[in-house]
Amino acid sequence: MTDQMAAYTADKARRIQLSLAKRRNREWRFRVMGVASILVAFAFLLGLMISIVLQGYTAFLSTEIKLTVDLTPAALGLPKTPDGENGLYLKKSLENVSYRRVLRQAIRAEFPEITERRHQRTLYQFISNSAEYDFRDRIISNPSLVGGKRDIWVLAGDDVNQYQKGNISRDLPEESRQFKDHQVNWYNSLLDQDKIRTVLNRHFFSRGDSRDPESAGILGATVGSFYTLLVTFLLSFPIGVAAAIYLEEFAPKNKITDFIEININNLAAVPSIVFGLLGLAVFLNFVGLPRSAPVVGGLVLALMTLPTIIISSRAAIKSVAPSIRDAAYGMGASKMQVVMHHVVPLAMPGMLTGAIIGMAQALGETAPLLMIGMVAFIVEIPNGPFDAATALPVQIFLWADNPERGFVENTSGAIMILLAFLILMNSAALLLRKRLERQSA
Repeated sequence: MTDQMAAYTADKARRIQLSLAKRRNREWRFRVMGVASILVAFAFLLGLMISIVLQGYTAFLSTEIKLTVDLTPAALGLPKTPDGENGLYLKKSLENVSYRRVLRQAIRAEFPEITERRHQRTLYQFISNSAEYDFRDRIISNPSLVGGKRDIWVLAGDDVNQYQKGNISRDLPEESRQFKDHQVNWYNSLLDQDKIRTVLNRHFFSRGDSRDPESAGILGATVGSFYTLLVTFLLSFPIGVAAAIYLEEFAPKNKITDFIEININNLAAVPSIVFGLLGLAVFLNFVGLPRSAPVVGGLVLALMTLPTIIISSRAAIKSVAPSIRDAAYGMGASKMQVVMHHVVPLAMPGMLTGAIIGMAQALGETAPLLMIGMVAFIVEIPNGPFDAATALPVQIFLWADNPERGFVENTSGAIMILLAFLILMNSAALLLRKRLERQSA
């Protein structure tokens, strides 16, 4: 009997050990799969980021060509005697100068052997179309430059810019290359004379959209996104927080509030393009607000982010300990005093976190803005929320649809800027929440 009991006990212990070993193996496999999934996701994310950076970092660089321009009054078509004070020409006179002709004469002077009109037109493409406007602004802002010949750096055309950056392969045969052999010879001639340089692309950060990739910028889209988010925040945050406070603290629990809560949760899952259609029908066609204006984009995105802010604000209010309310009631505080003096300040970190995350979501939205017309080609920088503008994700969408190599790098560069803003906003949400939690503790 004792031997049978010992054998039974040993067999049971062996089964338990096997069961524990299987459980440990399952747990180990689960951990391995979890770590592997994280590594795979991180590898895809890293590959995506590397691809964007490799394609987009060149957007922050531009190519300039050094030209010797004739700025004598005769070459500029100005009267011999200045019409302003101190021997300077007035702005009105300088605005009438054909600066394109002056720059073309300067580039032709670098290659006097080029006499065919066909080759001259190709040579003119070495200079960006926006170079004449930069040149004009420089002369108007400093009229003392008029007189004699001066060396200036002008923005190069897109072909020269891409060839300088190495985006046009130099190993391809001429028939497969956009930059032909005679253009390569002209480029090498300028390069040997140190008349080509690579500098920071200031136009990318200081201008709006352009049909020329070398002079296109994101400032207009960035300002449009700022005004759009400003309108979105000013509307969605106070309304969302007030709705969350009422539903959580004051609203009676009945079928009506249950219906409202269900619809708020459903609205959080509605595709964003539906809000764009709503904005098109209501704000543009019915109310008559200006098309392509950030104020309309802000109204649409405010409707889209309201459910997110309400849900996160209600969760923050629920997380406040009941003992806080009980202590306030015990001190004789009213319902309003309990909510506004104790509950809301303690829930504010969660509310602000939800609001910032909602703003980050709104910053990356494209579909609703396309529906209300913010996809228009806008060159000017908007001065207010009622001016025509576009947004950063819409600008990326427009550039991505353009096959030119210069717009490909501009697209990736704008994506890098957008990702930087999103990371900054999410980081600000985390830091703000931790700081407010420390203060409330």
